Amino acid sequence: MQLQKFFLVAIASSSLMFAGCTQQRDFDAQAQQSPTTTIETPDSTEVEAPVRELDVPYVPTPNEVVAQMLQLANVKKSDVLYDLGSGDGRIVITAAQKYGTRGVGIDINPERISEANANARAAKVTDLVQFRQQDLFKTDLSEATVVTLYLLPNINVKLRPQLFKQLKPGTRIVSHDFDMGEWKPDRVVQVQGPTRQHTLYYWVVPKTVPANLQ
Repeated sequence: MQLQKFFLVAIASSSLMFAGCTQQRDFDAQAQQSPTTTIETPDSTEVEAPVRELDVPYVPTPNEVVAQMLQLANVKKSDVLYDLGSGDGRIVITAAQKYGTRGVGIDINPERISEANANARAAKVTDLVQFRQQDLFKTDLSEATVVTLYLLPNINVKLRPQLFKQLKPGTRIVSHDFDMGEWKPDRVVQVQGPTRQHTLYYWVVPKTVPANLQ
């Protein structure tokens, strides 16, 4: 009787091991078949996976703060707005909805680009906005008349020479929560959000870059 139990247990164990191996092979086959390197955007262009780690974590700007950023920059229909680290696209999309502004969102994360494109379709502003999966440090910003950003202090400072080099004098810049080191803002505004107070920094690109910032 004990010998019979032994054989039954052995047969059951072998069946479980075989089933486990089969599931693993099925999983491996699915993984090989599933596309993992690109995401299709609405305009049928391929979006590649991030080429490096993200510069900043994704933290959406509250809508109340978005509205104040656009107001502080005095955004108009004639402007071209570039949002660096555009996330779900809310700043560019809000500008298009409220002011008819043409805008470009830059983000290195393909998930955020896909989300922003979906939000633009839902808001019916795809004729005014576009989202590019790019490294912001390798992006041509020369078309912009307004630049918005919600990055980090060290990223802002690292980005500063690129802003001076590429942006035309008179271009307005608004940063959420973080300044640009020695480059003193033209205005600082406090905005009450849903859970805390936010600080907005505003600059206008000068005709001549101050010596201490070169």
